[in-house]
Amino acid sequence: MIELFTFWFTYFSKSSLTTIAFIIGIFVALTTSLGSLLSLFSKKIPSWGIDLSLSFAAGVMLVASFTSLILPAIEISNSFLPTAIGILLGLLLMYLVDRLLPHEHFVKGYEGPKELQNKLKTAWLLTFAMVIHNFPEGLAIGTVLNLELKKGLITALAIGIQDLPEGIVVSLPLATLKKKSLEPFLLGLLSGLVEFVSVLTGVHFFKNFPFLLPYGLSLAGGAMLFVTVKEVIPEIYNKQKNEPIISLGFFLGFYVMLFLDSIRF
Repeated sequence: MIELFTFWFTYFSKSSLTTIAFIIGIFVALTTSLGSLLSLFSKKIPSWGIDLSLSFAAGVMLVASFTSLILPAIEISNSFLPTAIGILLGLLLMYLVDRLLPHEHFVKGYEGPKELQNKLKTAWLLTFAMVIHNFPEGLAIGTVLNLELKKGLITALAIGIQDLPEGIVVSLPLATLKKKSLEPFLLGLLSGLVEFVSVLTGVHFFKNFPFLLPYGLSLAGGAMLFVTVKEVIPEIYNKQKNEPIISLGFFLGFYVMLFLDSIRF
């Protein structure tokens, strides 16, 4: 695995940042879309499988928030203040998105403006939930790529890995509801496209405004922390069962991201 990663690192290091961002954006978009596609062929995922997938994603996102985003922001700015401001902005941004954008969770159900609860189809509510998860992830990848190629690739690899089961979990209710129609896959594809766009947005914005990079890194970190603490963790602990599986999944994701971040060349 390390040898393969080294090969891609060497390959990417000879390419332009725009080309790198484009390829990585396609990669993370495809992992989300593939997860949605696999949901069409899954008659049923046991509850422990759902909890394992979501807790794995939580572990990856929690470590990535610090090792790839928040701590590097402190390091390059030599000050805590820009990082603190960026985290606060990320939290506020995702809070507003969470309050204003209607969305449906697998366990928690509907969240968002009450007046829209019965006006939007379940398909779009589930898609909005995927967008809330994927936007900060793509933004984080694009922002980190401006900081360091290696960290950007590692972050993209880890997020891509956890996007696969996450895509299955989010799309499965819709696949069951729609009797295995293509709609869950197409909406998963749309969600993956959002992640692709957010990767390119992060890359190009902070390439043109590098002095804002510490704020961008910590903003993405704060946004990912919000999604992890507010969206993912309550989702897996809401049922109050499968706690050993949840802990296993969380620390598995934790160790995977930590291991990837420890790779040296």
